[in-house]
Amino acid sequence: MTTLNRPGTPAGHVCGIDTAMEVIGGKWKVLILWALHEHPCRRFGELRRLIPGITEKVLASHMRELEADGVVHRVAYDVVPPRVEYSLTEDGKRLNDALQPLAAWGRERAAG
Repeated sequence: MTTLNRPGTPAGHVCGIDTAMEVIGGKWKVLILWALHEHPCRRFGELRRLIPGITEKVLASHMRELEADGVVHRVAYDVVPPRVEYSLTEDGKRLNDALQPLAAWGRERAAG
């Protein structure tokens, strides 16, 4: 499911932050992006272990949304047992780069 534009404005967005928040909004999405940045090309179970506290249901839902939004790439291999791997798209990498200043701010705040 692709995230939907907000009603009330011609394009459904007020500014670029509004657009970005539709993609990364919520508690877990930025942590999923971080995990895929730090550990490229991961399977579902590996991602779940990298993000303590996330449920399987929430991870599956967010992965579908991130894939629909074009920031995560999903590859399903036709093997037994089934194997699916996730990685960041170029848009996902650019989004992670844009989040780096926010991460730096968070580290400074936690230390201070």
